[in-house]
Amino acid sequence: MHRTVTQLCVLTALLVTAIARPLVAQTPPADQHQHAQPQSGTSPWMFMSDALVNAMFNHQGGPRGDDEFRAPNWWMGMASRAAGGGRLTFTAMLSLDPLTVGKAGYAEIFQVGEVLDGRPIVDRQHPHDLLMQLAAVWRRPLKNGFALTLAGGPAGEPALGPISFMHRPSAEALVLTPLGHHTLDSTHIAFGVATAAIGRDKWEVEGSIFNGREPDEDRWDFDFGRMDSVAGRLWFRPKPQWEFQISTGHLVHPEELEPGDLQRTTASVGWLGRVSDDDFSAVTAGFGVNAAHGVVRHAVFGEYTRQLASTALSARAELVETEAWNGNVGSLTGGVLRDVFRGFRLEASVGANVTVYAVPESVKAAYGRPVSFQLFLRVRPQPGHMGRMWNMRMAKPF
Repeated sequence: MHRTVTQLCVLTALLVTAIARPLVAQTPPADQHQHAQPQSGTSPWMFMSDALVNAMFNHQGGPRGDDEFRAPNWWMGMASRAAGGGRLTFTAMLSLDPLTVGKAGYAEIFQVGEVLDGRPIVDRQHPHDLLMQLAAVWRRPLKNGFALTLAGGPAGEPALGPISFMHRPSAEALVLTPLGHHTLDSTHIAFGVATAAIGRDKWEVEGSIFNGREPDEDRWDFDFGRMDSVAGRLWFRPKPQWEFQISTGHLVHPEELEPGDLQRTTASVGWLGRVSDDDFSAVTAGFGVNAAHGVVRHAVFGEYTRQLASTALSARAELVETEAWNGNVGSLTGGVLRDVFRGFRLEASVGANVTVYAVPESVKAAYGRPVSFQLFLRVRPQPGHMGRMWNMRMAKPF
């Protein structure tokens, strides 16, 4: 393990040892959700988890498409308690994608990112690693309404990009990874990351140092590297329903096959109008720019979900420019998700997605005029009293 990762582990251990000593139960800081407060006489620890499995038939249209069955999945857990005058939270996120999706991932035309058998992955979405997040977060109120956050761990996400697509309620009924993932939020898995943030009222600024290299094709292990990449992000929340962010990061040698640095800049806005987990509307829009190897590439997306009772309707529009072709690829996806079973603390839903594309002239001969669709069964635990783990990121698990 590189020296920087060793130093991070030592610093994390010292921090946890210093602030995680047994304390009498106390009221959580003012910036915590009221429903997150432990009840009097109960354990000072508070737990939360969420998960899903999408067992899907995936049809990718056109000459470069494919038909297959795959089951993308993830689980995320959190344990939190008052400690050291603030709140200490441990988070973990796991995926069995290496087993249920396979080493080659699932088919997704126009998707690009990472490497398999020494060649770039094109028209497929790579599987996620077994260990997607393993981190500790300590948040402490300061004077004059300020709050300090320290976060880090061997696996986590730096302060770069919008909320990861897996945690966006605006994508509730959509089953595949956005085509612009590697221009916007691919750093949601970084093997070695440390973040500090300071916030007050509607504003928060974050800074991270991290390992910006892509994970390798062995999805069962840690892929540690030197923590020599940096990122910064500014959040603005004028109302509880709204979140704006702008961020930029310098990634050192992120690509295995093409050495060189990358500068990523993103901006996004999210809105969540929520009555309950069964009655909400959500919108996210974002813009990203990757500048690397003397070339600048862009991606833009918009998502919308309306959930009412047992039915969710979602839509996603994207315009993406990647290194695999000349010109912009557009896509428009519609999705519907319907609950069919609730019991034994589980819920099951059936869903369908359909995607149409605007294909650049330069690749029409290879791709044609494709139409893709997915039919899927989603199984996940019913939400607890704290709801779904929506709009969560490493440095702010609540």
